[in-house]
Amino acid sequence: MLLKHFFLGKIAHSSYILAGKNSCAVIDPQRDVDIYIDEARSLGVDITHIMQTHLHADFVSGHMDLAHKTGAKIYVAKSAKCTFDHVALTEGDTVELEDMVLQVLETPGHTPEHLCYVVNDKARSENPVGVFVGDTLFVGDVGRPDLFPSLATELAGKLYHSLHEKLLKLPDYVEAYPAHGAGSLCGRAMGAKWQSTIGYERNFNSALLIKDQATFIKSLTENMPPAPDHFSRCSDINRKGPARIAELPTLRELSPTAFMELLADPGCIVLDTRSYHAYASQHLVSAWHLDLNGNFPTFTGWVIPTDKEILLVADDHKKALEATLWARRVGMDRVIGYLDGGMVAWAIAGLPTGHIGLISAQDLHDLLQTGDNIVLLDVRAPLEFEESHIEGAVNIPVADLRTRYVELDPDKTTVLVCSSGNRSSLGASILKQQGFKDVVNVAGGMTGYSTAGYTRACHACLNPHGSRFFSDYREVEKHFNIS
Repeated sequence: MLLKHFFLGKIAHSSYILAGKNSCAVIDPQRDVDIYIDEARSLGVDITHIMQTHLHADFVSGHMDLAHKTGAKIYVAKSAKCTFDHVALTEGDTVELEDMVLQVLETPGHTPEHLCYVVNDKARSENPVGVFVGDTLFVGDVGRPDLFPSLATELAGKLYHSLHEKLLKLPDYVEAYPAHGAGSLCGRAMGAKWQSTIGYERNFNSALLIKDQATFIKSLTENMPPAPDHFSRCSDINRKGPARIAELPTLRELSPTAFMELLADPGCIVLDTRSYHAYASQHLVSAWHLDLNGNFPTFTGWVIPTDKEILLVADDHKKALEATLWARRVGMDRVIGYLDGGMVAWAIAGLPTGHIGLISAQDLHDLLQTGDNIVLLDVRAPLEFEESHIEGAVNIPVADLRTRYVELDPDKTTVLVCSSGNRSSLGASILKQQGFKDVVNVAGGMTGYSTAGYTRACHACLNPHGSRFFSDYREVEKHFNIS
């Protein structure tokens, strides 16, 4: 038995190859699948099994591409009601892979159709060695059960049963291999490690320390923020079977003139993927802005309209291809072209541009002491805002700004702040689309502002591996008196 781990940053997705001497299984593959094919080739094994723990909500899976390229069978829960060719699995089924046997556990909770795969390496022992837990159990956390709001309480109850009556019945030494790590939106407070053991999680996972079922359900169904827009879309795409990447449009290189002609069509939008510094200095006024170096895939799936063709502004061809790949990973398949030569070519062509203000922490501090007619807009998540914010700031999470911009006065100077400058730049682009004239972004955000000594540091902002969107289990422990 050989286990290979693959980690996809930004969406914090873990996938795996489980290999024997001649064949292997890929568990929960990402959409672009050549990494598994290359690894299998280097190991000298064939990919014969594609195992899905559940219908992933935060990304589009690579099961269709991988099956097409390798001929491997796709294994997925019968209850998922998938419409593509697959092997349907239920509780107690087993899947053999050379000397290994994968026992199927039905573990609903994070999603209704969730499975876990318990691995027995019979070449060494009759006892289980590990379990692919998908999004049921994480390092230090459990899956959120509220992706289906009308079923949240029911699913939380099922999650409690899946954890305590199934996974925690396994021996302490059994390794747990989750499908996500720290930074994913599929949980609340995941640890940064990619694997753990059942015993360690039994003793130190705060969610598992909530022994009372009613309290457990309450902790996972109250004060949870809304799921990003693409979560329900990706689940449905994965159920039906996503289009293969080879079938998607080829990215077109567009001259400024051709770009402008396409942009005149109301069915097209512009997504600017450059740094927030570059966006601030010069951009197309109608553009959405998402810094490719930030959490680009999550917010692309969350805020960018799905009913439009997408035209990119990027630093170069390579960056345009990278942005297209990330967009496709979250089910945004309508990227059709990019501006050849970028904003330099656009400016040389004499075409109109806009700009916004970009200020430092010192500038913001001075402005707040003397400025009139200013709205300070904090676009971070509620947890971040509650931990530390500037007095007088208005908190509207950036995704909500798409509709809640009407709560703001477009005649006032609007200064936007987040943790770093990335989300606030997205917010600035939304306001510019809605006709706000005087928009300013704070470079370095609250991280820079607190480092300069102007306010208390925000723990969530400073933690590079933590979630920006969910309450910390430390607060859950206090609320429910967990010791």
